[in-house]
Amino acid sequence: MTAIRLVFIAIVMTLTSACSQEPLEWSGTDISGMLPELKFSLQSENAASVSEKDFEGKYNILFFGYTYCPDICPTTLARLKSALSKLEASEQQRINILFVSVDPKRDAPEQLKAYTDAFGPEFVGLTGDMDALQSITKRYRVAFGYGNPDEAGNYDVSHSSAAFVFDANGKARLLLRDDLSADMIAKDLDQLLKS
Repeated sequence: MTAIRLVFIAIVMTLTSACSQEPLEWSGTDISGMLPELKFSLQSENAASVSEKDFEGKYNILFFGYTYCPDICPTTLARLKSALSKLEASEQQRINILFVSVDPKRDAPEQLKAYTDAFGPEFVGLTGDMDALQSITKRYRVAFGYGNPDEAGNYDVSHSSAAFVFDANGKARLLLRDDLSADMIAKDLDQLLKS
């Protein structure tokens, strides 16, 4: 009887502690269940056709931009690189940063590869034709547009400044705004990887 009572008390204590666990707090925005799972059909920086299946089993951070971007893109990618550097090496290896160029006219695969290589091996450049880009941006409610070209043919591209984090099962989990510091992002990623 005493052994049964002890087992019962242990079960009740376990259930009580599980119920009292605090919900996770994020610096980014928890978007679990708000966006569809990771899915796309694009071209990689190595000129190969790729889909979300090529990145299965890893956490993927999806960011839209372009290599000629003067400010938002290099700043965001540098911040993500800094955030990754604050994680343990084993955690870093579980993350890809998928940089989707919405400027396919100028961002050929070799241009994308040179750009992402400057940030590190976990950065992967992707792009596609207009149909493919509109499909993925519509899927994640992201808009982009082109400014008027100047005399030299240069133009700006408007695009989102936020990044989307997908877990190893391709589920949307976090939205990382551009006002988050590298420390805040690192804390969120560490928490997500361990949850």
